[in-house]
Amino acid sequence: MRPGTMRDPIVVQGTLDRDGRLLAADPALLTLNAAAGGEIGMPLAIAPIAAVARLAQRLGVPVTRQVTVADPEADLILSVRAEPTVDQLRLVTTGWQERPGAIPATAEAVPVAGADDLAWETDGGLHLTFVAHDGAARYGVDPQALLGQPLTAMFALDADRDGAMPILDAVARRRWDGVQPARLRQGDVAMLLSATIRRDAAGGMAGLIGVARPVITAPTAARPSLTPGFTRGLDRALRSPLAKIIAHADTIHAQAEGPIQADYADYASDIANAGRHLLGLVDDLVDLAAVERPDFALTTEPIDMADVARRAAGLLSVKAANADVAIARPLAEASVPALGDFRRALQILVNLIGNAVRYSPPGGVVTVTAARVGTMAEAVVADQGKGIAGDDQARIFEKFERVDPSEPGGNGLGLYIARRLARAMGGDLTVASEPGEGATFTLTLPA
Repeated sequence: MRPGTMRDPIVVQGTLDRDGRLLAADPALLTLNAAAGGEIGMPLAIAPIAAVARLAQRLGVPVTRQVTVADPEADLILSVRAEPTVDQLRLVTTGWQERPGAIPATAEAVPVAGADDLAWETDGGLHLTFVAHDGAARYGVDPQALLGQPLTAMFALDADRDGAMPILDAVARRRWDGVQPARLRQGDVAMLLSATIRRDAAGGMAGLIGVARPVITAPTAARPSLTPGFTRGLDRALRSPLAKIIAHADTIHAQAEGPIQADYADYASDIANAGRHLLGLVDDLVDLAAVERPDFALTTEPIDMADVARRAAGLLSVKAANADVAIARPLAEASVPALGDFRRALQILVNLIGNAVRYSPPGGVVTVTAARVGTMAEAVVADQGKGIAGDDQARIFEKFERVDPSEPGGNGLGLYIARRLARAMGGDLTVASEPGEGATFTLTLPA
């Protein structure tokens, strides 16, 4: 009898050494490992559980994940907690449940990796749960370092020739159509991603099973833009359900309906934050479609750059306080007349100050100033963070580019959109920085 078919909760445990070899396990885990071709003294053969173990070992902290394990009779869903100690790692699995059809039933539905391809898998939140070791070695990728990271930590995504992004369509509509243009961040290799959706028992998206194929001849045309129709559809499809997810997750985290386990409250907070990140991405994609239209233009009017800077700093004051970062803003009596779109200028400065707060160390200060320089009005945002290397300073203004994709927050669109908006108002957005000495961003508009 399987653990999940019993009435009483069952805990199945195991122990691994630091190299991932199975030292001991309860019978149910031994049976499952043997079915996958493993045995005592050999590396754990159950790939999803081994991935959780490697992640906990790499981070040095306990990690809990729900995983799906393929089995000849039926797929198994179980919760895995991996707890690293000084020289071993303890596995605790609970909630074993059988579920048919968690992985697509036909082999034809799953992309088949060729000799030069890189196979990968994600969970429902597009975090990597598997990276094929042979393909990873071919391209110099460290699969263990990527496990648990978002898919964009391995690939920089781009729109296809029709302005669509199949991976976003997969999230919004639970289907995958076409191929997703991307670049492998390791070595900047152009690739095309194809995938099929792994579905849960309710038909929802439980993850992706994908293959990355190298592009033999790199295209010479400029990167295509997102179409307004696509972003409008994405906006309608995602905004309402994301708002509900965020609201419910915040309610669970606040324990408004009664006390719950601390772990579950933390999970709810993670869900809410991920929902806000996706909602921000939707907003950015809508803006992206707007700024890349050939007829995009902004109506400028007299604004006060110092006033806009003060307002933007005020909007970020709570975030800064929570991060133990101070914001120095223009004095109340300061005034710097400029020509621009008030809402868009505010959007740019909120983005710049938000980034500065994110990358500032605790106890740091973000300085926001405004002044007239010649025929231009300037707003300057300076932080005390780790700075930006010279080779990265042009790249951060490109679409979907981030200096360190593994860092939380951001999606690689904010600075690209901000510069396009600044130039649409007759100004510009620039950066000056040295590694270890912080970064200074300057928004200029006509005075």
